[in-house]
Amino acid sequence: MIEIEDVGELVDPVVIAAFEGWNDAADAASGVVDHLIRAWDARVVGAIDPEDFYDFQMHRPLVGTDPAGHRQITWPSTQIAIASPPDLHRDVILLRGIEPNMRWRQFCAELLAACDELGSSLVVTLGALLADTPHTRPVPVTGTATEPELLDQLKVEASTYEGPTGIVGVFSDACGRLDIPNVSYWAAVPHYVAQPPCPKATLALLGHVEDLLGVSVPLGDLPEESRAWERGVDELAEEDEDVAEYVKALEEARDTTELPEASGEAIAREFERYLKRRDTD
Repeated sequence: MIEIEDVGELVDPVVIAAFEGWNDAADAASGVVDHLIRAWDARVVGAIDPEDFYDFQMHRPLVGTDPAGHRQITWPSTQIAIASPPDLHRDVILLRGIEPNMRWRQFCAELLAACDELGSSLVVTLGALLADTPHTRPVPVTGTATEPELLDQLKVEASTYEGPTGIVGVFSDACGRLDIPNVSYWAAVPHYVAQPPCPKATLALLGHVEDLLGVSVPLGDLPEESRAWERGVDELAEEDEDVAEYVKALEEARDTTELPEASGEAIAREFERYLKRRDTD
């Protein structure tokens, strides 16, 4: 059982969760939660006991020095943080951790029990996968939901994926079994630049989080980091003729198919985000 600090009564809290590992190509999904923790000055109020869920030979603890100069060991874990964004009339529970090595069902049950104790009403899971997509085009983001009203409200679909899954899939399934509304967003990261970070994919996922919450999130350096990432990949592609030809083929394939990211509705959403952010600034 996770021990949660006393945080008082939260206002209609929504959970946003991401886990390092198989579900987190180029750290794009966990990068969103990291950004939200910083932007909203979130406070960690609990953590899962790593002894029951992690193989420490796979995820080794780190030894270091604390601000007082004392030696300490930091163990791999999954933490629960609370944020109260200034422009949002509800609180946010942020789950940030690592895909466990064992006891996945117990892992999900303990996290969801803690979120239920905090009064959560909706769980949003984030993921990222490697795909045949060019780095020069908008990052594709797909969304799924478990509740019919969420499908209509968010213009997403019910998941039809079949095959191997990771902790995000198991966590979403656990939500469904407990009748907890769940939304999941996945970004497609170009497989030929899988090395983290991928700020362009993080930024794309963050845009969907903004749409869902109806709030503008301070972006900080993310836009410039995204542009710098794309310029860097451009330079690498120019140095390798085979990579350049491959990227060109991916671009042509994308350009000959319908691009949801370039649709009128998507452009309108992006413009709405811009106006909200300008008003906030």
